[in-house]
Amino acid sequence: MTAQGFIATKEHRRFVEFADAVCRQHGIGICFGQAGIGKTLSARRCANWHKAENLLEQWGPRDRFRLSDLCRTGPGTQRLLHPAVPTSPQQIHAELGHISTRVSICVDQHLEKIDKKTGPPGSIGMHVELLIIDESGRLSATALELLRDRYNRDNIALILIGMPGIKKWFGRYAQLYSRVGFAHEYRPLAQEELNFVLERRWHKLGQTLDPEDFTEAQAIAAVARITRGNFRLIDRLFTQVERATKINELSTITDDVIEAARSTLVIGIS
Repeated sequence: MTAQGFIATKEHRRFVEFADAVCRQHGIGICFGQAGIGKTLSARRCANWHKAENLLEQWGPRDRFRLSDLCRTGPGTQRLLHPAVPTSPQQIHAELGHISTRVSICVDQHLEKIDKKTGPPGSIGMHVELLIIDESGRLSATALELLRDRYNRDNIALILIGMPGIKKWFGRYAQLYSRVGFAHEYRPLAQEELNFVLERRWHKLGQTLDPEDFTEAQAIAAVARITRGNFRLIDRLFTQVERATKINELSTITDDVIEAARSTLVIGIS
């Protein structure tokens, strides 16, 4: 789901609880799950990245309203880093230093620790509590060692997100893996949550979903079979469903409509 249409599912709440536990313990956590099930979206929401990204990436005027979006209830904040391909250790080191400084400036300014006329003090407090690394399977051994060193030196909590095989892959790096204290599996949507999400999808298309109606129950079953609770596939599938209903002026979403939408997609779930 997009940031604008974000739905707080049970899996998202479990991820937030996992992130809070890692943060409280200043530990290292691993989150893994199939592609497209919502790991990145949960991480971005947990880090308030949907509000903070533009403020930090497009460095410019920072009014109090925008700063309050970035800052959490305490002086700390969270950082989400999505590595590019390829991402060298030098790039990671530079980006971490760059963005951490910006976060700290924003938090200090929000807490009125910076004189607006003279600028930031010589020593800026580092307020980053939790570093979230998405698609961490892209990182090299040297890059992982850099993150481990940062974790040791700064006492910063760290979450590494990746595919299901990430635990086994990290097991090859004993110095890092021995410090991992939390592991969280991000699971696909269960049937009840799928129904909850689909109700909103039907509503977005100007229709009302009634699971007790046989035709719509068939449509729900078709979506469940095709997507297997995968957020990304649901998004892609309903983009095509919306197109099909508009072109054909349909007032009901049937399993035939779902199958027609599915036929336009390239679908592959491990």
